[in-house]
Amino acid sequence: MTQDQSCPLCGSNKTQSYYSNENSSYLQCQNCELVFLAKRFHLNNIDEKARYDLHQNNPNDAGYRRFLSTVFDAVEQHLKPHAKGLDFGCGPGPTLSLMFNDAGFEVDLFDKYYANHPQVFNNSYDFITATEVAEHLQEPGQELNRLYSMLKPGGVLAIMTSMLTKEIDFATWHYKNDPTHICFFNQTSMKYLAAQWGARVEFIDKDVTLFYK
Repeated sequence: MTQDQSCPLCGSNKTQSYYSNENSSYLQCQNCELVFLAKRFHLNNIDEKARYDLHQNNPNDAGYRRFLSTVFDAVEQHLKPHAKGLDFGCGPGPTLSLMFNDAGFEVDLFDKYYANHPQVFNNSYDFITATEVAEHLQEPGQELNRLYSMLKPGGVLAIMTSMLTKEIDFATWHYKNDPTHICFFNQTSMKYLAAQWGARVEFIDKDVTLFYK
């Protein structure tokens, strides 16, 4: 198999074949351990949005709020009154932002399909959340670096994504079967980011990582 790209998280050219089947091919970076789908298998924007339009993320769904509460609870305890945040990749039914609103915090939204407000990237924030977003990013290094740079000193960046652990059999892992999921992190990948940023990192639950500036 040809190595058709460098690592989209750390830029290393030390990548090797990780898993392939009839309609996809994944590489793993030997530096930061990110596993990622080869670019030639990425969906175009039209097909990607069509897939997102199928998501049923309803702000009134108690189960969905419970799912997000891991991030909400972990972040909220670090916030001062009137802290301002950004919900990056909020999707068609922003919910986490409403949970923060209800608790007295102001939250801006960004999503490339549903809340395309590029002016948010000129702002700085006390907290930024990216829930079920990192696995969709074509350029995760570039995007996450930008988010961290937007944090105020003392701020927190929360990333929620299903982490790839040694116990997972990738061939049968449901998470990779969503064609919009193109990169998969483990704790080494997250520690790589923390080291690059000089951030303190904390792992909450199995799928939430907090970075403190």
